[in-house]
Amino acid sequence: MKDISKVMQILEKHLHYKKRTTLNRMRNTDPFKILISCLLSLRTKDNTTESVSDKLFKIASTPKQILKLPIKRLEKIIFSAGHYKKKARTLQHVSKEILTRFKGKVPITKEELLSIKGIGPKTANIVLCFAYNQIVLPIDTHCHRIPNRLGWVKTKTAEKTEKELEKILPKKYWLEFNGIFVLFGKTICQPVSPFCSKCLIRKYCKRIGVKKSR
Repeated sequence: MKDISKVMQILEKHLHYKKRTTLNRMRNTDPFKILISCLLSLRTKDNTTESVSDKLFKIASTPKQILKLPIKRLEKIIFSAGHYKKKARTLQHVSKEILTRFKGKVPITKEELLSIKGIGPKTANIVLCFAYNQIVLPIDTHCHRIPNRLGWVKTKTAEKTEKELEKILPKKYWLEFNGIFVLFGKTICQPVSPFCSKCLIRKYCKRIGVKKSR
């Protein structure tokens, strides 16, 4: 527990993540925009998500406006995000659900968010965390990989990582955990050949599964 707090303090101090991640820049803005950006971000680079989201929101930024877009036009707008056909249909389905079932408001509970097809646990937690400041743990690939590499948890899925981290990570770090670990995972603790030589928390890391580093 002592090492976990120390690692969080070091990363929080040195990463300046609040200005460098899309979701942190969007924190406490329109919940619908945060939701849509998250859906667009799946298997997409952060800077691409940001540019595609900006392009879309200039044309349609509400559930009603997204539903009014012809599907082919929506696909063209979000094309660079990849998997554009599936994502376009997901955006319209989610928009319709929010309009018809939730009176145009993005739900504020995980149960309600997960009841909408196309919204998974990570997306639900991101909305709760970044739109509504709820104390939850959004776990993406970085937030799953790095705690396993550090030796904090030993899990096979993001869902299990979330449950295990809930037991050991002090709650005061939950709100910022995703922003810190996403940036750390993209810049230093990369999936293949991490930059261990310049890692600020190397002495606290068990380097589990690391076969090659820089």
